[in-house]
Amino acid sequence: MTNAQYPIGNFKAPVSYTPEDLRKWTATIKEFPGRLRQAIMNLNEKQLDTPYRTGGWTIRQVVHHCADSHINSLMRFKWALTEDNPTVKPYEEADWALLPDYRLPVESSLKILEGVHQHWVALLESFNEEQWERTFMRPSGEKIPLKKALALYHWHSKHHLAHVTETVKTF
Repeated sequence: MTNAQYPIGNFKAPVSYTPEDLRKWTATIKEFPGRLRQAIMNLNEKQLDTPYRTGGWTIRQVVHHCADSHINSLMRFKWALTEDNPTVKPYEEADWALLPDYRLPVESSLKILEGVHQHWVALLESFNEEQWERTFMRPSGEKIPLKKALALYHWHSKHHLAHVTETVKTF
């Protein structure tokens, strides 16, 4: 892998958003839990505890991180749909990865991802153009439209799936 930290490159926000883009990115959200499960299903405990790069998270931590991150994203979508440009709370993802629940078996986080993504896709597939324009605010003051947030989580899903699949190739 040429760049273990960013195997698919850094996120670049699109200049424009087409209905086809939104459908494609929604499909990524829909498929991600199954793809992640498939990627790790034959791994043993030692393999799950293998970092995807020197100094990086283990595959186990990546799976748990995806569950936490995607829970947060779903909540941000819901807040943006029900409040006027809410300010969202960031979290210290690197510190969360050190908490005891990140040593649990990955099945709990796979189940979380399956449920979160089922809810998330139900929302995404119901959106009209106005809903795609709804926004939330980062504490930095950056206003994020939901279509940009979807593009980001399309990337995020593929980014972490590549961490896993590229690492698995080394076993």
